[in-house]
Amino acid sequence: MNLGRLLEERAKEYPKKAALVYEGKVISFEELNRSVNRLASGLQDLGIEKGDRTAIMLPNSPEFVYSFFACQKLGAVAVPFNTMYKGGEILHVLRDCGAKAIITLSSAVPLINEIKPELPRLQYVITTGERSLTFADPESTVFLQAVLSKNIFQDLDDAFRKIGDALVQGFWELGLKETWYKHRGSLRIGVRKLAGFYFSEIEDLYMLNMVCFVAPFDPTDFFSVIWVPPEVKDKVLEPLTSIQEELGKRPTDGQFREAILGSLEKQLGFKIKEGTLTRDEKFGYEKHKAVAKKK
Repeated sequence: MNLGRLLEERAKEYPKKAALVYEGKVISFEELNRSVNRLASGLQDLGIEKGDRTAIMLPNSPEFVYSFFACQKLGAVAVPFNTMYKGGEILHVLRDCGAKAIITLSSAVPLINEIKPELPRLQYVITTGERSLTFADPESTVFLQAVLSKNIFQDLDDAFRKIGDALVQGFWELGLKETWYKHRGSLRIGVRKLAGFYFSEIEDLYMLNMVCFVAPFDPTDFFSVIWVPPEVKDKVLEPLTSIQEELGKRPTDGQFREAILGSLEKQLGFKIKEGTLTRDEKFGYEKHKAVAKKK
């Protein structure tokens, strides 16, 4: 039996039963099948069909499962391989299997772009999420945190899309017209990371966390005190840029706040209040901090 069809049957038979448990979050068969169908539809729109090789360079995560089963539903051939592979190894795998597409983390895109000219069959590089180090420095980075009700979004995908679009518009307002964003990726100029954001879910709230590089940042000091295996460092450390490097000047805190918050408010359709949290928001925020400390 086709594995894609088997998943559909399990989703009908046990819709609320746990299919995956990842980092403490339970994903039901119904949710798994829905995510797989969404990805399969997207791949099909790109022209991926039966027999096409689709490489999967992802860690052990829900996205890997979505990608594998999406290929099964389309009759495409999934070609998973080690996320620790470097340029020559990746080139060999993609060339040998004749991959039409590869699904990978956004931090791997610069590496794949380097070898893409040698892969005439590779038409699509599809990114999801990111596995990259997040750096912080009082002189170089600005953080934005917000507590948002889930009710203002259709789902988490919708939250990423709307916030991503709003942040791009905010950076455009600051003069960074080359800023771009892909779903659940970083905000970039060219291949260099300018900012990144993610959501944490606490009951009926989304906790938005964003970090932006406003001035040049050198991660050398970080690696002098935190040891990271070279093979891991190669993959998680990606090219960075900053507002100051791109514009030749650093915006004031007021200018940054006005552009970014103004764009978020326009996208969401309401005024974002600074300062005191409501009782529910404070509970969610404190719970989020407690979970983070445990990790």
